[in-house]
Amino acid sequence: MSMSILFGMLILAAGVLIVIKSNAILSAFGRLEFFEHYLGTEGGSRLGYKIVGLITIFIGFLIMTGMISGFLEWILGPLLRVSR
Repeated sequence: MSMSILFGMLILAAGVLIVIKSNAILSAFGRLEFFEHYLGTEGGSRLGYKIVGLITIFIGFLIMTGMISGFLEWILGPLLRVSR
């Protein structure tokens, strides 16, 4: 097994745990004002933790498939072209 596949699986598993255990994370870390303000009045922090978990899962898949460099080039491409 390649190291990137193993590392991607670990990040993927962490993201899945964040999504599944968002209630436990909410009780451990509490509500965040940013999430409460922008994602709703009740349950905004829980939804925010789930979104963080989904982003973590997405990054894990990118690392597992070796597509992370292409994705970063696509996201940061406009910024890099301006700096040249």
